[in-house]
Amino acid sequence: MSSGNCDGVGIASETATERRREPQRVILIIANAGTISERLIHALEREFPWVVVEQVEDVGAAFSLFSHPVSLILVDIALISEAEERSSELLHAHPQALTAVIEPHDQNLDACLIKLPNSPLVRSVLPMNLRLDLWLSVIRLMLSGGEYLPPGLILRARKNGHSADLPSGNGGMSPRPRSEEARFAELTAREMQILEMVARGLQNKLIAAEFRLSEHTVKIHLHNIITKLGAHNRTEAAARFRSLKERH
Repeated sequence: MSSGNCDGVGIASETATERRREPQRVILIIANAGTISERLIHALEREFPWVVVEQVEDVGAAFSLFSHPVSLILVDIALISEAEERSSELLHAHPQALTAVIEPHDQNLDACLIKLPNSPLVRSVLPMNLRLDLWLSVIRLMLSGGEYLPPGLILRARKNGHSADLPSGNGGMSPRPRSEEARFAELTAREMQILEMVARGLQNKLIAAEFRLSEHTVKIHLHNIITKLGAHNRTEAAARFRSLKERH
């Protein structure tokens, strides 16, 4: 009982500290009601207590004055054409904001591929089929000014020969054979470093400390590593890494 009370005080204190440290900012969602569930909205507000989530159902309403500066704009893919037509107005109204398209359940990857290379507005894609912790980590990355593209989008771009035109995101590459060695060649230097430490049995917390990253960022790297290698989990990815090292 005593330790539970201590934990509660610690969490409250940490949340209060974060509120004082971070300036209040707005995540603006331009989407039909229900596109991002109430459960996810509540998760955002718990994870980022300094963020205010505002929702509008049409692009015109996005030009309103909000309580704090808008740092992140999430646009339903169904509304992205109108948003891009009015991109100069959006950028003028919210000059500090990064814009991402909401991509539900990998159903519109081809549409994303067509729109992203020439988009004046969108530099990131927010998938909605991630585990909650990974989804929140992607939001954290975007709030920090980082760009994100789902590995599935990059792989589809590679297959269709569009990867050179995509925003940097996770780093698109030229099409290449999908051998085991080629899969490893697709990993970034940081992803290889993290995979090596996973293969040595280190947990996320120690890996984060080694590279001065947050555990959230390590989770994103691991998600991308597993996807690029076509593995089922971190254990399989580590086993493949050890096998590769033995062959070389």
